[in-house]
Amino acid sequence: MADDKKGYYDEYENLTFHPYNILLVLLLFGVTALFLALSAALVYTRVQAELPPVALPPIFLFNTLVLLGSSVTLILAKRKFKEDDTAGYKKMLLYTIGLTILFLLLQFVGWYDMLSSDIMLNKDNSTSYLYLISFVHFAHVIGGMPFLFMFYRTAKQQMKEPISVLVYFSDPSKRLKLRLLTIYWHFLDGLWVYLVLFFAINYFIR
Repeated sequence: MADDKKGYYDEYENLTFHPYNILLVLLLFGVTALFLALSAALVYTRVQAELPPVALPPIFLFNTLVLLGSSVTLILAKRKFKEDDTAGYKKMLLYTIGLTILFLLLQFVGWYDMLSSDIMLNKDNSTSYLYLISFVHFAHVIGGMPFLFMFYRTAKQQMKEPISVLVYFSDPSKRLKLRLLTIYWHFLDGLWVYLVLFFAINYFIR
């Protein structure tokens, strides 16, 4: 029994062996390479053309806290899942969805503030990179949203009686997918913090 449990853990928890884990690692490497390339291209363009820096809209700084909050609620959702807390699990998933939607809406507010301040997309290459990089991150957050909705919808449909709750919480594939989604979400949060710091440093280094 112990051996079976050990093999079961390896298949669904170890980052090395399960195909889903490998796909996620490849995805994260690819996204990391993309944003590092965009960051390097911005620095190179600024140096070559001696372009002025672009200040981040203040709402982008506030949005950092919103996105970090969604990461915290997803951690709590995972904890509630492990504790078989049906109501808490669904509530934390709903909070995560709400905070993520707020983040996306505030991104539009940030872009609107930039346009209102005459920071146009075609003003110079530095400005174009700010729009491009923030939009590419926006797109990756959008890409994770269907999985959040899927988890919440599945939980709401299947977790209606004790037996269905037991089946749901004992499903190893759901635990694995929730774990992978949590890793992806933390990655997006860390990536956004990096981007905010990157643009802030670029602003002060003239």
